Amino acid sequence: MRRKILFIINSLTGGGAERVMATLLRHSEDWRTQYDIALALLDDEPQAYAIPDWITIHQLDCGFSLIRSASRLRALVREIRPDATLSFLTRANVANAYAMRGRNRPWIISERVNTSAHLGADAAGKVGRMLVRLSYPKASAVIAVSHGVADDLVRNFEVPAARVTAIANPVDVDFIARRAAEPAPIPIDGPYVAAMGRLVANKNFALLIDAFAASGIPGKLVIGGEGPLRGALDAQIARLGLQRRVILAGFLENPFPLVAGARYFVLPSNAEGFPNGLVEAMATGVAVVSTNCLSGPSEILAEAAREDISGVTRSKHGILVPCNDPAAMAGAMRALEDETLRTHYAMAARERAGAYAPHNAARRYWRVIEQALDGPGPGPAL
Repeated sequence: MRRKILFIINSLTGGGAERVMATLLRHSEDWRTQYDIALALLDDEPQAYAIPDWITIHQLDCGFSLIRSASRLRALVREIRPDATLSFLTRANVANAYAMRGRNRPWIISERVNTSAHLGADAAGKVGRMLVRLSYPKASAVIAVSHGVADDLVRNFEVPAARVTAIANPVDVDFIARRAAEPAPIPIDGPYVAAMGRLVANKNFALLIDAFAASGIPGKLVIGGEGPLRGALDAQIARLGLQRRVILAGFLENPFPLVAGARYFVLPSNAEGFPNGLVEAMATGVAVVSTNCLSGPSEILAEAAREDISGVTRSKHGILVPCNDPAAMAGAMRALEDETLRTHYAMAARERAGAYAPHNAARRYWRVIEQALDGPGPGPAL
């Protein structure tokens, strides 16, 4: 009888972690003959990403509530009795810990963000930190999306280093190339710079808009993504008189034609777990500039730890700039207006993106799952 593996995530609505989960499951076909693979979705949200029909989907309706997520996932675990679980995102990870309590089966969590940067200093952030400290160290294994995220979990949340594995997110270069060849989702006249991501504080598109205004470069800035800061960004664009030059394009089901057509791509974030959008842009064959934020950009672009990079750095695969420095970002954008430099970095970006092939990531995820199945049991869960 095949052992059952249950994957868990909040939903498959548009987002980086959700796209990674879908990619990982699509590339798990080699394991379907050995394991019965299922997916639990905690929230009843529209699905932006397709899941293979050989995977059983358990749709819960937890309404974004941690308490309901934990109790309803525990009921599902009691019903289907998985041999191991693997969850993405903090709420799903904490719910996974509670659901597997007392079952003496391995449970694995994958941290998608730099936890210290993601959880704020307000009351909700303090509760989140407490729950992470109570649950994460007891997991059978912890998968971090970058070495920076792994180091943060070990240093600040008491996760045993021996249980942590860093696995970069998979990026399906062939899939992106096919999607990039499709018609652009919106027409853009003339040259433009592209950026993508949720319109939230950590993505810091306000910095990018200020840098674009200061750079003096021609053309437009197109930002794909939706989020709660849209109104504030619209007001900033109006204040700078950039209504005709900065386009907030909203959520794009297929952003890749737009990215592929850009002169270059910019990631202005204050913090990332692993910047999916950066590597996906590189896969389309465009040059990139990124802040040297926690966590991931330095590992991707310079193949080095963040603390080993300082100032504006023309690294091996792209340009890195300090966080929250509009002048430095503006200077890097001006530098990429040079066609020779831009062409050099476009070629370097495409080559580097190949290192994140999905079959490599899937193999590493399944190695962690199989080691957990064969190893000692987890510590007591929540």
